[in-house]
Amino acid sequence: MTIESILKYKTIAVVGISDDPEKPSHMVASFMAGHAYNVIPVNPNLKEWEGKKCYPDLLSIPVKVDVVDIFRRSEAIPPIVDEAIRIKPKAIWMQLGIINEEAAAKARAAGIEVVMDRCMKIEFNKLKV
Repeated sequence: MTIESILKYKTIAVVGISDDPEKPSHMVASFMAGHAYNVIPVNPNLKEWEGKKCYPDLLSIPVKVDVVDIFRRSEAIPPIVDEAIRIKPKAIWMQLGIINEEAAAKARAAGIEVVMDRCMKIEFNKLKV
């Protein structure tokens, strides 16, 4: 699977989303939402994001998620990937600067594609999906 094929999936759970418009998670999620993606905000500290219900974790999301887009420090990745494996997305995307090889290997072993250290917005703009 390629980055281009992953970007064709339209339902994205954004883990670590922020309500601060200056934060990368907010900027990327807003951009993707503006390009016909169904962005599902995930942050236990927020009730809602941009008028959408915000979920405390991946397991609380009531719909099928295609891509789990993670904005958390590399050391916080393993439990998020464990949750992601339980909901079976097609891909896990770790944003720029986020790398966790052990968690990535676990996800791949579960049949989930993994992208690390890349920005969904930048890749979208490069490919014009």
